[in-house]
Amino acid sequence: MTTSRALQERLTPARLDRDEGYRLLDLLQDEQTREAALPGLEHLAPGFADWIVTALFGGTYLREGLSPRDRQLVNLAALTALGAVEPQLAGHVTTSLRVGMTRQEIVEVFVHLAPYIGVPRALAGLRVAAAALDAEREEA
Repeated sequence: MTTSRALQERLTPARLDRDEGYRLLDLLQDEQTREAALPGLEHLAPGFADWIVTALFGGTYLREGLSPRDRQLVNLAALTALGAVEPQLAGHVTTSLRVGMTRQEIVEVFVHLAPYIGVPRALAGLRVAAAALDAEREEA
């Protein structure tokens, strides 16, 4: 155990703030996006949804170095490159609007990605974005 203790003393403690994670989740995601994912996940894998909120929104999102807008740019790019994650991508399109990105900026993310991840993936991302942007426009 002395090795683990010595290592622990040399590492910077991670910030994990559950309450702050839920507060940030409320700011970044609309109720529809939250409700589409978390309760069903809780039913399937109890505690996992809370871990996601605590680790991501109460941890990773609280780190210095990237603004919420910059984090959304990265999220849009990563999810589009992954593919087959349409619900998450749609949620992040909506979140991108909430952090101040314009519709044009969101669309341009997918156009910019095409030469890097391939036209088919970029087009798939654009289809998800178009649907999410249309739904957001109808709600406004």
